[in-house]
Amino acid sequence: MGKDSKSKEAKGKGKQAGGGSDESASKGKGKAGKGDVLGTCTYVKARHILCEKQGKINEAYKKLQDGWLSNGDKVPPAEFAKVAQEYSECPSGKKGGDLGWFPRGKMAGPFQEVAFNTVIGATSAPFKSTHGYHIILCEGRKN
Repeated sequence: MGKDSKSKEAKGKGKQAGGGSDESASKGKGKAGKGDVLGTCTYVKARHILCEKQGKINEAYKKLQDGWLSNGDKVPPAEFAKVAQEYSECPSGKKGGDLGWFPRGKMAGPFQEVAFNTVIGATSAPFKSTHGYHIILCEGRKN
């Protein structure tokens, strides 16, 4: 239990990529429903950047860091969309990485875990899934 959240936080370098520990859940804020904490909502609205190579996703993350993440981990969706259009290798990249609203259970493994445990308005640290390397911007959550 404790091992998962510690190892993911260490690997992810960002506090939003944590694995849903009580500590990260208590930091949830924004448009979440009453009583909703990180990881417990039914739907998430997100954007993402997907790259096959780790070096390319790190380059995209650095661009976000240099422009916005150094100012409190908040990247405006329009700015994230510009970086997604430039770097993402997913078809959604043409739409600024917009995935719209998706329910719990639709996305696989680590992608779902990070998406449902990232604070609204925050950007995850780069992470790996079976599809490649991702960065997620959480735009909303609802039940």
